[in-house]
Amino acid sequence: MRHLLSPWWATLHNGSPVKYAPQMATYQRSQIAILAGAKEVIAEVGSYESLMNDIAERAEVSRATIYNHFADREELMNALLASEVERLIIIATSAATRAEALYQLSRNISEDLALAKMVETDRDQITALITITDHPLWIAIHRAAAQVFGGDENSVGLILRWLIAQVTSPLTAVQSKIQADRLTSLL
Repeated sequence: MRHLLSPWWATLHNGSPVKYAPQMATYQRSQIAILAGAKEVIAEVGSYESLMNDIAERAEVSRATIYNHFADREELMNALLASEVERLIIIATSAATRAEALYQLSRNISEDLALAKMVETDRDQITALITITDHPLWIAIHRAAAQVFGGDENSVGLILRWLIAQVTSPLTAVQSKIQADRLTSLL
């Protein structure tokens, strides 16, 4: 029998808990689509020129759905940034070698169309984005770099600064490979 203080929807007729996996999966799919749509729109017009209507259209969701996930544009942009950092951390930790991790990170940063557009249209925002601070996201980036690449504080700082420089000065694939190999030999 259901506990008297439990909400009516918390258990099925047999007393077992209700599973919310389908709703959670739908929520996650919507959030992934919104973030992907936001990145596409940013790649075309820049972050602060992007309109929520355009993002909703790209994500194939309503504006209301976006606001169910994110309170405002700033929260959406912060979530996009966090998801991009998480994606890059996964790339780095999945690489077979440190040189391959650096190369893959370099290519992803240098080829990112949204970052390139933001450099062109959102100079203040890109400056804030690439300034190492004590923000929790930067702390997570630093920890991940230390975990993947090892080394001391100076080595991790060198790696992060090399990667940050590519936001405003992207490298070619050949340059990425040569520099990643050289940087790895210094670690």
